Amino acid sequence: MPGPTVPEGYDKYAHEPFAVTADLAVLTIRDGVLHVLLVERGQEPYQGHWALPGGFVQPDESAETAARRELAEETGLSDVSELHLEQLRTYSEPDRDPRMRVVTVAFTALLPHPPEPHGGSDAAQACWVPYDKAGPLAFDHDRILADAHDRVGAKLEYSSLATAFCPPEFTLGELQHVYEVVWGTALDRPNFRRKVLATPGFVEPVPGAARLTGGRGKPAALYRPGTATTLHPPLLRPTPEGRPA
Repeated sequence: MPGPTVPEGYDKYAHEPFAVTADLAVLTIRDGVLHVLLVERGQEPYQGHWALPGGFVQPDESAETAARRELAEETGLSDVSELHLEQLRTYSEPDRDPRMRVVTVAFTALLPHPPEPHGGSDAAQACWVPYDKAGPLAFDHDRILADAHDRVGAKLEYSSLATAFCPPEFTLGELQHVYEVVWGTALDRPNFRRKVLATPGFVEPVPGAARLTGGRGKPAALYRPGTATTLHPPLLRPTPEGRPA
């Protein structure tokens, strides 16, 4: 079957051209604090301002290919086997870039155990910055980062991703801390424990293992990741009023 043909007389220059970029909101937990990967822009616009890593999609690239290339060029993170990029959304407001009309395909990821980044390409430097100290950012990257944070928070509700940020054998308190760091809220310990243990395949106990966690209490039981990748039922984050969502 022959492929589609271009209509005779079609003018591909009849429409105003615009560029496509790929930007990345990569989050991790360092020293018990949620961090985001940022770059300092080395050229205008916004030279000297902090921004999410990213750049223009080349004619022979997909958006995800461009995102991974820009991540490697601007931060040095080129061999990150644990990095699973998830497309966040498209940002297409006409005035979001002063140079020309630019449409951005944004990606997000929550990365365990990341290496130290370093600047490259048009990024003067790159580093992990605590999430709550990350703004204001260049372009509309504050909005992209906020959307990414919300997406990652939702991913913890429905997947077992949180266990990747714990030691190979962990206490339920250590697992709870991951949720509290990403969600930015304290959780009721007995309620969290009950929900985790009632979710099939989420965690499994390590027979006979325990760890002292401080204080005068008895050692806490240790667990390891279970076989489930999707949580049924989901572990919903609390609403501002303190009730489950």
